[in-house]
Amino acid sequence: MTLSNIVLTITTTTTALIAGLLYAYACSVNAGLNALSDMHYLAAMQSINKAIQNPWFFISFMGTLVLLPLSTYMHYTQPLTTQFWLLLAATLVYAIGVISVTALGNIPLNNMLDSVNLQASTPDVLEKIRAQFEKPWNMYHSVRTVASVVALVLAILACIYQPKN
Repeated sequence: MTLSNIVLTITTTTTALIAGLLYAYACSVNAGLNALSDMHYLAAMQSINKAIQNPWFFISFMGTLVLLPLSTYMHYTQPLTTQFWLLLAATLVYAIGVISVTALGNIPLNNMLDSVNLQASTPDVLEKIRAQFEKPWNMYHSVRTVASVVALVLAILACIYQPKN
């Protein structure tokens, strides 16, 4: 096994970890949180947004952002192969659809929510904050979930693609 294939395997693994995390969150956590009262929903989201900021998450989330372009570069040959194009597409989908959407959509909403003192807020204020937060956050999350799965499929295809000799 070549170094480029070892890196591609690690890349695909980190991509799968993020796709799995985002998919599981979309399928279960969002549905569970949706059933909560405004206060409990907002408190749970504040807690989750703090808890996810940990080394294990950052290694896979940001590691994928580093590893996808690295794998793409390591599979750059002349003439350009299907494997290279698959990895380039995975890199772009991940960078734009996961990282950019998170940075420009989810994180600003998380920061807005983090600045709220829930205990000092009235039920009307909590309802308003939830309305400002939940729908856009879930929409951004859906975009990054789909993007992460697409990036994963592209990385898997790059793993199984056998160039013609």
